Amino acid sequence: MGRTLEDKQAIVADLKQKLSESQMAIVIDYKGLSVAEITDLRRQLRSTGAICKVTKNTLMGRAVQGDPIWEPMQDFLSESSAFLLIEDDMGAAIKAYQAFQKATKKTEFRGGVMQGRALNEVEVKAIADLPSKEELIAQIAGAINSIPTKLAVGINEVPASLGRSINEVPASLGRCLAAISAKEESP
Repeated sequence: MGRTLEDKQAIVADLKQKLSESQMAIVIDYKGLSVAEITDLRRQLRSTGAICKVTKNTLMGRAVQGDPIWEPMQDFLSESSAFLLIEDDMGAAIKAYQAFQKATKKTEFRGGVMQGRALNEVEVKAIADLPSKEELIAQIAGAINSIPTKLAVGINEVPASLGRSINEVPASLGRCLAAISAKEESP
């Protein structure tokens, strides 16, 4: 028995909601995957904050129609499609999909959409290679932390240099006196 109009409208509304929460969407051809393999992909993506939706292309087409952010996805809607909707950590989600794809060799990347722009596989891989949010925060924290450290070392160096200079005065004075007396004794 087919889906009723109300069921289809509910699915489209759910897809619109999921898309509004997502920063990026990737469309893949999942032909040949078993239910267990799709479940495994969903499990791997869930830990990154992404979801895998398998739905009819017509329903996804209705969900993205008229939305300038997601409308480029229309170009990728053909045959059997699964949609990876990524909310937060794009790099981790893309890497999880790439690992799954490498292990199963059954899915085919069709395209991605981010901020109203269609992305090819090379562009999506470039996004995966960017540092994660945690790595960027750590780099910024390290840079901010190094400023007071360098300032403290610089401030500490002033009295240390002054102390070395003061310690050098008697030794320099002794050398000067020795040179003057040596000059006076010279014929």
